[in-house]
Amino acid sequence: MEVDLLIGGVCRPASNDATFERRNPISGEVVTRAAAATPLDAAAAAEAAAAAFTNWAQTGPSARRQILMKAADAIGQRSQDLLSSMVGETGATPAWATFNAKLAVGTLHEAAAMTTQVSGEVIPSDEAGCLAFSVREPAGVVLGIAPWNAPIILGVRAMALPLACGNTVVLKSSEICPATHHLLGKILQDAGVPPGVVNVISTSPEGAASAVESLVAHPAVRRINFTGSTRVGRVVAELAGRHLKPVLLELGGKAPLVILDDADINQAVHAAAFGAFMHQGQICMSTERIIVEEKVADIFLDRFAHKTASLKVGDPTDSAVDIGSLVGLESAARLSELVRDAVGKGAAVVSGGNPEGTIMPPTILDRVTPDMRIYHEESFGPVVSMLRARNDDEAVSIANDTEYGLVASVFSRDVSRALTVARRLQSGMCHINGPTVHDEAQMPFGGLKASGYGRFGGRVGIEEFTELRWMTIHTAPSHYPF
Repeated sequence: MEVDLLIGGVCRPASNDATFERRNPISGEVVTRAAAATPLDAAAAAEAAAAAFTNWAQTGPSARRQILMKAADAIGQRSQDLLSSMVGETGATPAWATFNAKLAVGTLHEAAAMTTQVSGEVIPSDEAGCLAFSVREPAGVVLGIAPWNAPIILGVRAMALPLACGNTVVLKSSEICPATHHLLGKILQDAGVPPGVVNVISTSPEGAASAVESLVAHPAVRRINFTGSTRVGRVVAELAGRHLKPVLLELGGKAPLVILDDADINQAVHAAAFGAFMHQGQICMSTERIIVEEKVADIFLDRFAHKTASLKVGDPTDSAVDIGSLVGLESAARLSELVRDAVGKGAAVVSGGNPEGTIMPPTILDRVTPDMRIYHEESFGPVVSMLRARNDDEAVSIANDTEYGLVASVFSRDVSRALTVARRLQSGMCHINGPTVHDEAQMPFGGLKASGYGRFGGRVGIEEFTELRWMTIHTAPSHYPF
């Protein structure tokens, strides 16, 4: 597929006609040839968004809602195009791609509902004859930087609520799925978003940093949202800080699933398998650590290993496959290194092991300890560590022993006990008797510590993409000291 830049409502090549290729991670064949934007192209996208801002900001909420709802319908109508593009570029299973499209529709519906929720309040003033109030107004041009692992969900999330609030958008697509992200921009444009309101630029891996730097530095860009690795998030945050621009970061995770000794083991097993291995563990919310109290550790591990062995591994184009392809050979090599390091330091491989190409079987490592790399590093693959705790206090201590803090989960039949543990976990989100992988468009989604800051979703997300202003109207003559 040939992919151009979308700037000011027009699809066009890069200013120097440069392109780059994205290859299917399994077959190696070229699936996308995309324009490689230069910093000049990035600036042109920001300027197009700035030129479109005033009219879009003044567009009424009902008109914005109608366009977003139409875009949601269009995703359903073009789901096959989106699915084919996502599967080809990222190696995802059709089931994961279908879920992406479904949640993206929900995200657009929720954003449409928020168009009338951009509100303020009247504030009592100490000054007689002074009406004081606050208003929320669109911030301006919003730069969204979306990743490859859930490209439909996260590409839409980077644009939907900013648009609902009256902002214009530049989406910097992932170098791994430029066609998928470009298609989302076209869907919004075809739904009635005026030219320049949504712009999508693709960059080569080598040119991404300079294009992002150009966008963050551009005076018209007033907000930045980034979803991706903590390593790159730090770079984006530092760059935004130099320009005093607010940034919303949703970064990496090392999600713990804590199983207390009174848990429903079968339910915990199903949640662990789904949380650890859905989309080959390539989800920011993926269960990376299973912390089980010793009393039930062996019975859990036996049942979990049995469940894991039942998962079908193979080519993701086979609809019966549960575990498909990693995004690339680099991921497979890094996961192999993590497993080798852990085994060399005393961990036991309960199931799975080495990948074949980009296909890696679901892998369980038992007896993981802090001196192993996988204890600390985000694996972002179908490898889960099991750790044993003596009691609730030790389980909490192990769960919090990480730089990350995105999401956690606790299993116990005693909800009061589980809630007590959940309140002690350092995570932006926590689910009791449910998997770590859980997302809904209306929920405040985001993390703590090195997992980022700020929240996507629902009314709290409005605060991220608007300016809060204090205004007064003096209805009576004021008195001055001189």
